Amino acid sequence: MILLLLLLFFSFINLATSSELCFDSHCTGDYQTIRFPFRIVNGQPKSCGYPGFDLSCHPTGEPLLHLPHSGDFIVQNIDYMHQEIRINDPDYCLPKKILYLNLSGSPFVKKNSQTVAFFNCSSNYIPYWYNDPIYCLSSHSHTVYASSSPMLINMFESNCAMIKTVSVPSSFSYSSNLWEYLLLKWENPDCGRCESVGQRCEVKSNSSNEIQCTDSQGRSRVGANVVSIAMGVVAAVICFLGVLCCLCFKINFRRRGSSSSIAHWTVSSQRTRTMGLNGATIESYPKFVLDESLSLPKPNNNVCPICLAQYQPKEIVKSIPNCQHCFHECCIDEWLRLKASCPVCRKSPIEAPPSNPS
Repeated sequence: MILLLLLLFFSFINLATSSELCFDSHCTGDYQTIRFPFRIVNGQPKSCGYPGFDLSCHPTGEPLLHLPHSGDFIVQNIDYMHQEIRINDPDYCLPKKILYLNLSGSPFVKKNSQTVAFFNCSSNYIPYWYNDPIYCLSSHSHTVYASSSPMLINMFESNCAMIKTVSVPSSFSYSSNLWEYLLLKWENPDCGRCESVGQRCEVKSNSSNEIQCTDSQGRSRVGANVVSIAMGVVAAVICFLGVLCCLCFKINFRRRGSSSSIAHWTVSSQRTRTMGLNGATIESYPKFVLDESLSLPKPNNNVCPICLAQYQPKEIVKSIPNCQHCFHECCIDEWLRLKASCPVCRKSPIEAPPSNPS
């Protein structure tokens, strides 16, 4: 019975752990919800995401997207319905990332784009029209500027060296600030249609790339049911084992109690019969009251060997006939009830007729 319950218990545990439960997830300290087609590597099963949409968590607690030819980007926002993602540079130099941006090998394309020209100017050059330099690309010997305005581009071409012209993805066609973030989108998988009707997107069973729309609770509900069943089985098994342990403990306790009672009765009976002397024998040993001289049968024996207290006048002392060793009456009486031997020489006492020497 126990073996069957344990097998059932581990079966549910394996089901709960092996079932790829695709719950919504987050990086530590970030509000952005991570769900299909994205997934957090080492935090969600592989089937909970789509190829190319793997995320990790940056030490700052924000999601991190790796583009094969452009490096890592912080994910600022994911719009699942419109299939857009807003990213930025974790090293706070987005213009440098833009200079070498290459989206090949990733599922992402530019949402909108505008042509931006980068220029390398001398450090003492000041544009006629105000334009912020790109400080993270500049140094004490040169200053880097960038612009998408045809008029400013002509001005820079007359005074500076062009570094590169790139197509920058942005939210609007001529954004006033190009360095806030990059806006990318994805076409496949097409989950926007599911999101627009309040459903979620997931990979079909036994399919690596084909997707389907499911109820918004979807696999989370299945996973929650599996976990609930597993927890119920765990609780039942723990309760059963607890009751079984209590029963075993009570049975063993009763057995030990019966055995110890029998043993105690046997030992007590043996002690009554063999270990100590009876009361009549103890009372038959000679006793006397000490005088002021504290005279005893043996010289220099002025301390009771049992309690180690010195004898005092008028105390009652009792001696053992066989060896003449003396003790306080109360001390030796108690001793002889437990042990039939002299506390000093260990000899067995010899019963003697009552006598009261003066």
